[in-house]
Amino acid sequence: MSFEIPDDCGYLETHEWARHDGDVVRVGITDFAQDELGDVVFVELPEVGDTLEQDGEFGVIESIKAVSDLYAPVSGEVTAVNEELFDAPELVNEAPFGDGWMLEVAPDDEAELDALLSAADYEAQIA
Repeated sequence: MSFEIPDDCGYLETHEWARHDGDVVRVGITDFAQDELGDVVFVELPEVGDTLEQDGEFGVIESIKAVSDLYAPVSGEVTAVNEELFDAPELVNEAPFGDGWMLEVAPDDEAELDALLSAADYEAQIA
């Protein structure tokens, strides 16, 4: 099976993605991760203004199969959360790199993005 793995994102081994967009980094889970989880039924996210540490837990995703922690690809302050997910968590399944994004972070250190897996590295990991 082939999964969407955009080249403009960096990836964690725990299946989160990060896309640098101007002053913020948008974060979500990968297409592979949502497929493994199955139907997402609940997402717990931090509050705007919360501070994240790279590789630290920032929330929980729950599916019909499992409950999994979510990890931050970068350190920084949460500037936005995707509130649509509270009423429509299935957006994570439908468009993990689009409407299913989870949060935006103002990064403390953009160099942290360089430590993330490239699309090719992530693809090799899940192969």
